[in-house]
Amino acid sequence: MDGKTDIRTLQQFIGGDWVDAENGATFEVLNPLDDSLYAHAAKGTGADMQRAVAAARAAFPAYKETTPTQRERWLLRVAEIMEARQAELVDCLIDEIGSPIQKAMFEFTKGLTMMRAAAGLCRNVRGETIPSDRPGTFSMSIREPLGVVAVITPFNVPLIKTTRLVANALAVGNTVVHLPSEMAPHLSLIFADIIAEAGFPAGAYNVVTGIGAEIGDDLTGHRDVDFVTFTGSSVVGQHINEICARNKTPNTLELGGKSPTVILADADLDTVVPLAARSIFMFAGQACIGSSRFYVERPLYDEFVKRFTMIAGKVGMGDLRDPGTVIAPIISDRQRERVKDHIADAVAKGAKVVAGGAWEGNRCQPTLLTDVSEDMAVCRSETFGPVTAIYPIDSYEEGLEKANDTDFGLSSSIFTKDIDKAFHFARNIDAGMCHINGPTIHDEAHVPFGGNGESGVGREGTDADMEAMTELKWVTVQL
Repeated sequence: MDGKTDIRTLQQFIGGDWVDAENGATFEVLNPLDDSLYAHAAKGTGADMQRAVAAARAAFPAYKETTPTQRERWLLRVAEIMEARQAELVDCLIDEIGSPIQKAMFEFTKGLTMMRAAAGLCRNVRGETIPSDRPGTFSMSIREPLGVVAVITPFNVPLIKTTRLVANALAVGNTVVHLPSEMAPHLSLIFADIIAEAGFPAGAYNVVTGIGAEIGDDLTGHRDVDFVTFTGSSVVGQHINEICARNKTPNTLELGGKSPTVILADADLDTVVPLAARSIFMFAGQACIGSSRFYVERPLYDEFVKRFTMIAGKVGMGDLRDPGTVIAPIISDRQRERVKDHIADAVAKGAKVVAGGAWEGNRCQPTLLTDVSEDMAVCRSETFGPVTAIYPIDSYEEGLEKANDTDFGLSSSIFTKDIDKAFHFARNIDAGMCHINGPTIHDEAHVPFGGNGESGVGREGTDADMEAMTELKWVTVQL
């Protein structure tokens, strides 16, 4: 990496070496706050991806034989170095993807948790003894790493996704090729530098930077890739799933969401409203688990809209390094147009904007919509911005029915004092995650994180990744 100029020039990390793109090309990485130039990054090619997969494949035979003690030590050392380089990582989260300091610190802290949880995973790769019908036979299963794991991460929580998915793959004995979002390459390259400093063998972790639409297939379709984990849009996820199906490559896909929150008449609005704001306005709604649908029983509906409107008008939109700032810039021109189109389409078709709707530079004001109907894009499509719709409901049953009326199924939430309805909702909501009296935005290192339907395939988390990124082998010994 070139530190001689104000604008960084980022290289790829392949086989333990920092390298330019095979053809020397670069692309621009922009600060989303004002679209100023943040960095030049190597624009990786198919040849670069081939080289990275080859490096990971070559490193695998030796790496899979490393002991739990070695992998545990390396992973814990990564966490130590991350703490020492906290300011650098936090600055990157602020300036590369526009994270407010509050969100950047949340992500940094969560990333440390992911690393330490992965270190604990090193000693949990276990099989079991199995009864056998054959006399004198000792029967057992053992778990073995798959080989080369392809990790494709998004721009919105790059440190959380990198630490979780890369660390879990390394913890169980796999090697990794990582393709980060072209909007967040620097964060992953800092992580690669930390990985190298921690002592991981060359080739265990490789980072190729570039345009996902151009080189993603070179990774996911590679015959030497044994597992793919992707976080991103449902459209791209479907494409990756089809590629993996052709090669019979197992995968986990964490995709989009249209997460509902149901608020029943017995809910405490003093508790609910701040959590509702958190569930959609954190990082300006650029979160797959953000709550973009609120279903409120009529006795509370008007008061909820009133209070939510008041709090939306007070959400901080100042300097990103001010702890009071919540709203981030929308990451790109393409995504800004999507948010604008969703709001404009809703208004044109009769929706009422009760808060926000306007823009301040590249930031959309916290926006609340009522009177949203089925023919509006915002009703069923993921906006990925600080925009949510509020609907009145006449009963719990109606709320559950409407919450399930979606192709997505990632996160969900219900607020009520009725334990029977709360657990009925948890059992019957068609979503991978359900939070009772809590916001849809919630994640921990060891939980089964993921969704159903258009929201993805499989689950992430220490236990889930251990099972997905290893395979069982049956072994017998005739005594």
